[in-house]
Amino acid sequence: MNKPTTRDERFIELAKEHGFDIYDENTAGGHYSLLVWHGNELYVSGLVPRMNGKIQYPGRVGLELNLADAQAAASISAIRALALIMDAVGSLDKIKSLIRITVHVKSTFDFVDLSEVANGASDVFTHVLGDAGKHTRTTVGVYQLPKNAPVEVDMIVALEP
Repeated sequence: MNKPTTRDERFIELAKEHGFDIYDENTAGGHYSLLVWHGNELYVSGLVPRMNGKIQYPGRVGLELNLADAQAAASISAIRALALIMDAVGSLDKIKSLIRITVHVKSTFDFVDLSEVANGASDVFTHVLGDAGKHTRTTVGVYQLPKNAPVEVDMIVALEP
């Protein structure tokens, strides 16, 4: 079997490994836009780890969820973001660079491995996008997220003109 060589091929293979249908409905849960264009930049709203209309790994990291579960949830949020971008621009090869991501982690007060949770998302971006997936990142522990989600990931992407 041939090894995936394009970003799109790597993405489709990774999504399949996670059981994520990239053609599944990926809609906003309120009165906002999932994507906003500003010149050659694309702003992606915060995405929780939802698949088939259901939050994956619901709960609080450090209580109901362990680090591995939280990383898997962050990976799903990152995959959702890439699926939105691919749908909007036609190919992940049009990404010039991933400028910034923010990862919110719903955790207990004593859970300190927030950056390790965010690695679940960062690993997806660098695996799929290569050097264009290197990014700045902020990770924040929070009390609550929508629908009992353990993580939420937003991002800013620079696209080729």
